[in-house]
Amino acid sequence: MPQNITKSVFDFIDEANAATRQISIAEARDMHGRADVIFIDIRDVREIAKSGRIAGARHVPRGMLEFWIDPKSPYHKDFFAGDKTFVFYCAASWRSALAAKTAQDMGLAPVAHIDGGFNAWTEAGGPVEAPRS
Repeated sequence: MPQNITKSVFDFIDEANAATRQISIAEARDMHGRADVIFIDIRDVREIAKSGRIAGARHVPRGMLEFWIDPKSPYHKDFFAGDKTFVFYCAASWRSALAAKTAQDMGLAPVAHIDGGFNAWTEAGGPVEAPRS
């Protein structure tokens, strides 16, 4: 018997977008490099190896996000404990919408994600760190 999927991934993305702050590329570029902002790249390590990442961004694998945010987790990362704005991004802004919503639901604040993601960032000429060889 086939599965009866009652909720699409796009339903989750729409809900996440409705509940979180999306920022434009122009706003992201204005925020880039500020001491009170951390850009969080949630893409797969293979994507970063192929295309690089926003200059100065932290890589947080999507599968570890909750564990790295939670101070009670043995995997917690201290940079999530700071008084910062956390700007999430992925390739096109679907995964980052979900990540921003999850982070916000956990109590991380303030959070946002980049509308259009890394693809839009590079198309707009935003600074990128080259892939490490």
